[in-house]
Amino acid sequence: MTRPESVHYLRTEPTMAFPDGRLLARKQRQLYLLAPDGWTRLGADRPIDAKPLTRQEAEDWCEREGIDWHAFEQL
Repeated sequence: MTRPESVHYLRTEPTMAFPDGRLLARKQRQLYLLAPDGWTRLGADRPIDAKPLTRQEAEDWCEREGIDWHAFEQL
């Protein structure tokens, strides 16, 4: 049996400023937003329009957006 992931990834809906949405992560009950310099703590409420992503999809999103791998791995 595999252990469930401790971090769950989400992508917000696209906007004009962020056509591919923004990457969010939930670790325990805390929600974080990924910025180019790392994760920013938001709060506990998940945006209702955020779609779940697998870790692989989150990694692919980072690659498309040019986010540094070390920033992604900080959480």
